[in-house]
Amino acid sequence: MRRSLILAMAASLTFAAGTTVYLASSASAATACAPAWSATAVYVGGNTASQNSHNYTAKWWTQNESPATHSGQWDVWADNGACTGGTTPPTTTPATTSPTTTPPTTPPTTTPPTTGIPKHALIGYLHASFANGSGYMKMADVPADWDIIDLAFGEPTSATSGDIRFTLCPATECPGVESEADFRAAIQAKRAAGKKVLLSIGGANGQVQLTTAAARDTFVSSVSAIIDKWGLDGVDIDFEGHSLSLNTGDTDFKNPTTPVIVNLISALKSLKARYGASFVLTMAPETFFVQLGYQYYGSGPWGGQDPRAGSYLPVIYAVRDFLTILHVQDYNSGSIMGLDNQYHSMGGADFHIAMTDMLMAGFPVAGNTANMFPALREDQVAFGAPSSVSAGNGYVAPSAIQQAVGCLVNGSNCGGYTPRSGTNPNFRGLMTWSINWDKYYGWEFQNQNGKYVKALP
Repeated sequence: MRRSLILAMAASLTFAAGTTVYLASSASAATACAPAWSATAVYVGGNTASQNSHNYTAKWWTQNESPATHSGQWDVWADNGACTGGTTPPTTTPATTSPTTTPPTTPPTTTPPTTGIPKHALIGYLHASFANGSGYMKMADVPADWDIIDLAFGEPTSATSGDIRFTLCPATECPGVESEADFRAAIQAKRAAGKKVLLSIGGANGQVQLTTAAARDTFVSSVSAIIDKWGLDGVDIDFEGHSLSLNTGDTDFKNPTTPVIVNLISALKSLKARYGASFVLTMAPETFFVQLGYQYYGSGPWGGQDPRAGSYLPVIYAVRDFLTILHVQDYNSGSIMGLDNQYHSMGGADFHIAMTDMLMAGFPVAGNTANMFPALREDQVAFGAPSSVSAGNGYVAPSAIQQAVGCLVNGSNCGGYTPRSGTNPNFRGLMTWSINWDKYYGWEFQNQNGKYVKALP
């Protein structure tokens, strides 16, 4: 999720005079030819003035114009001279590997836990620590339709500190913000009404890299302090950008060795042990970090793939026994290959159906049918969609959202895609970014998609 679609460029970047680079972002509205990928991404942050000081021509590239082999976050790619103006990556890109065996659709056998969350839930993010064009909303004013409310965001004091902080939006930025006492009281009122209120950690600006055991322990203690202070039900992991990536040679998602992955898994297990059966854990990764793992995992056999590809998979796998809901962001995404070995793009029901089916059917990682990412339980899966055209790329009308849900739940009106997972009557529901944007646009997501989901048997 993003506070803003504008990031700046660091003054420390240097390129040869005349070099053309590409600022890759699925949020960009302009399109340039797809670049010949360099071996690694350079993650940046600065401004237009500093861009000009580096003697290169800046171009935008929208990732959804070609197969998604790189993140929808903001990266710099140097043109090696092979850019031809087309939208397909040049042949220097490692060849796409398409699994040839349809993954099994045997459902998980674990028993769904008793969570107090409705069978079909509506999940939304509340801009609690910052303001943007959608306006601030008090916790007490969040309508009762929302079953899980994610407080956006808890962010670290630095990328590698593990020290997560959460504060209410300051009055100078959010006129009318409630007092801490009123905020806490409103949270408890929501919980008394059966709602779940979670701390969402990360977001586009909150890079969290638990590189050391000390950072892991600080993460656990600081997150616990926030949960205890506000009386929350658990956490939502919304790590984006460069928070998670896989070291070269870390190829087995069931036995990861990369510190940022291993330490996050350990931290989540510690939080679960601290709070017990009532602890609610949700995750909101982008498609790049999950479904792209069907084709690419980490830096790959060539060593030139983006090491973030599929990097959520080991975390999801390790906490699958106590993961409450995985709601992937089906927005700000490039085209992703589904289990039908076809690329699916944002803009209709098809993308939601194909991406969500992968989670409830399971899939071979990086095309290796001997290395299967197992299916999650139906009740552990929802999907995320923008609540409005201003909330993120990938908005579709309520009719498309409802078509996707109907297909996943009862197999009706699936269009050209046949879900490998079959019917999923216990599919959990919908997540949206955000409650604030939904209010700004007249509650379309809540009143149409939310009510549709809640009316399912």
